[in-house]
Amino acid sequence: MRSFAFNVAYWILSIAYTLMAAFCALAPGRAAVGWAIRRYVRRMVQAMRVLAGIKLEVRGKERLPEGAFIIAAKHQSWGDGFCVYSQFDDLAFVTGDHLERFPLLGTVLQKLGAIVVDNCGGIEARKALAASAAQAKADGRRILIYPEGNLAKVGERFRYRTGVWHMYRDFDMPVVPQATNLGVFWPQEEARKNPGTAIIEFLDPIPTGLPKAEFMAQLEAAVEGRTAELVAEATGRPVREAMLVPTPDELRKQATANAAA
Repeated sequence: MRSFAFNVAYWILSIAYTLMAAFCALAPGRAAVGWAIRRYVRRMVQAMRVLAGIKLEVRGKERLPEGAFIIAAKHQSWGDGFCVYSQFDDLAFVTGDHLERFPLLGTVLQKLGAIVVDNCGGIEARKALAASAAQAKADGRRILIYPEGNLAKVGERFRYRTGVWHMYRDFDMPVVPQATNLGVFWPQEEARKNPGTAIIEFLDPIPTGLPKAEFMAQLEAAVEGRTAELVAEATGRPVREAMLVPTPDELRKQATANAAA
């Protein structure tokens, strides 16, 4: 019953705030549409708590650096974006062009300053990512990116794509790894929700200037290792059993091999 109530609220809120944001997009600048989206994500987090029984706990905000930086996050759930976006007043985010297929959403994303890239990747997608990220940095905004480019089940991970490293190198911005266990409570895009306390945690920033292989290894080890610990915390299972992933040392070796490929 909780899941049904939340799912109904999800669609009502999404439709209502998309219409509101589209109307706000007629105003000059980004302020009006940004206000609408901030209200939307905060109402969604509230609905998660009240209707689905999923309380959000945020850790590590004291680690966030000043000025512009990149958040490289684990993506386990359709709710990830709501939870992270709700913590900032002005956040740019990288998303695939599939969202532009939804009515009015393309206009809202453009006005909001979202970084929309071709899901197929390639040189053109990298150029678009670089141009949009440059504008976000010029505006002093934080940037949210999911390096795997996919929703991962709990216990699953995809190859980390190197677009985050190109942004890190080209714009000389620190990267904040971000771990989560939200997938335990709101798995991927599933209608079923499980009550409990979901955690998103901002980890120690990765300083600028690292070479590609070292950066990718450090990022993947931080995100996957801490995510495993948060999932174990939520489920009461051992870390390796909870995530079915290698140890951080094994992750570093695998990530180094991926980056060098």
